[in-house]
Amino acid sequence: MHLSVHPRKPGPGGRGRTADERRAWLQRLALLPAAACAPLLTPAGHAAQTVPPRPGSDYRVLASPQPAPTDRIEVLEFFYYGCTFCAQLEPLLALWLAAGRAEIAFGRVPVIGRDSWVPLGRLHYTLVGLGALDRMHGAVYRAIHAESRPLGQFEVALDWAARSGLDRERFADTWHSSRVDAQVAHARRLTDDYDIQSTPSIVVDGRMLTSSGLTAGVPALLPMVDRLIAIVRDGRTGTSGTSGTSGTSGTKAP
Repeated sequence: MHLSVHPRKPGPGGRGRTADERRAWLQRLALLPAAACAPLLTPAGHAAQTVPPRPGSDYRVLASPQPAPTDRIEVLEFFYYGCTFCAQLEPLLALWLAAGRAEIAFGRVPVIGRDSWVPLGRLHYTLVGLGALDRMHGAVYRAIHAESRPLGQFEVALDWAARSGLDRERFADTWHSSRVDAQVAHARRLTDDYDIQSTPSIVVDGRMLTSSGLTAGVPALLPMVDRLIAIVRDGRTGTSGTSGTSGTSGTKAP
């Protein structure tokens, strides 16, 4: 709520009053009960808490739902290292995962929406193959967005990886491996199968997709994911529940 004063209309606290009168008016204003403003603030906040997520507005139901596990609730992040909004999401997502969610099967898929996105997808799967993703995932975003390093260029990525403590030869061999070729091709298929139209996008249970464009920006994305998880949980159990104590990380395997 924004309160404004219009100086052209000298009201109770306007310039038409003496300094003593204005001081007395401000003192009386300070004594007004806080509850007097509550009706202006409560309904909107309450509505945001209780209105269910709206399909077509807060999230999309995929036209072709994808296979998902039934023992846990799958949450897939579709990202692109070159995306500013993905970089903004990453520290929030790290905290979200660290909070502990045993009921969640979490994975990451690098979006391959065009050929120019292939190298950064290859970088992701190279780090996976070297067992370095958990340590280096956030560092990739920092290198690209804070240090302006073009990690989509192989030689730049190779030098950066070596300075970060990775073996140059193993990095190069993994980057050019047939396994990474297959993983990148699979990520391209998943980009199409899940109808990814923007990044970051997050798909819950293989069928409900939300994104920073559908929510009120990046900070609202993970709270919306939590609400979609609750829909899945309630649909499976018929009751509301709470998350567990540990999470998993990885990529959707080819």
